[in-house]
Amino acid sequence: MEKKLEAFARILKIMDELREQCPWDRKQTFETLRPLTIEETYELSDAILKGDMKNLKEELGDLLLHLVFYAKIGEEKGEFDMAQVINDLCEKLIYRHPHIYADVKVNNEEDVKKNWEQLKMREGKKSVLSGVPNGLPSLIKAFRIQDKAAQVKFEWENIEDVWKKVEEEMQELQSEVRSPKSEIAVEEEFGDLLFALVNYSRFLKIDAEAALERTNMKFIRRFKFIEEKAEAMNKSLNDMTLGEMDAIWNEAKTKGL
Repeated sequence: MEKKLEAFARILKIMDELREQCPWDRKQTFETLRPLTIEETYELSDAILKGDMKNLKEELGDLLLHLVFYAKIGEEKGEFDMAQVINDLCEKLIYRHPHIYADVKVNNEEDVKKNWEQLKMREGKKSVLSGVPNGLPSLIKAFRIQDKAAQVKFEWENIEDVWKKVEEEMQELQSEVRSPKSEIAVEEEFGDLLFALVNYSRFLKIDAEAALERTNMKFIRRFKFIEEKAEAMNKSLNDMTLGEMDAIWNEAKTKGL
């Protein structure tokens, strides 16, 4: 514990020095850091999906730097400092874990999540969904919306019903594609299908965002294999038939790419 506290004190000291002495660091604001923080978060997510522990450690450090940076700017503005940020977090964690710090009994993680949402509502939240950030990527946002609604039992009772909803949305999309009622009707039905599939992923205990990203990464690996093969054969992809490219794609699959 002592080494951890020393390391944290060290980064706080370095941040103080950077804000005083570095022209770039002095110039930064909440607003200028925001897009960089989002980028760092995605880089952390990428490292997690790849299982790259060395890079994961580095990306955690980069994200920690941003948290320290925001707290430093807040301190300079006289709004809050890192001690207040941490202490407020500690108080919130204690309050929202009465099964640890009080006498509330829970049977499983679902009970914990339900208690968490109920406590948030007591804190003055006007909606169960108020904790879902508007700026979340849509796939993650759909997952979070559904998960929060489920905490108040707005939820299908079994996975079979969820799949029936997926099939219903597929049929509605196909019907709309054949004879669209308006310019956005197909888009709306497609969105409904995606939303239903995300819900199905929850029942399967699958992270839809992570699943799609793994598929993205798999496609990239296999497509790059096609490009490399084409280059080795002195061919342009534009000159190859779909059948030729598909054969190489299948070769990539056999290689486990």
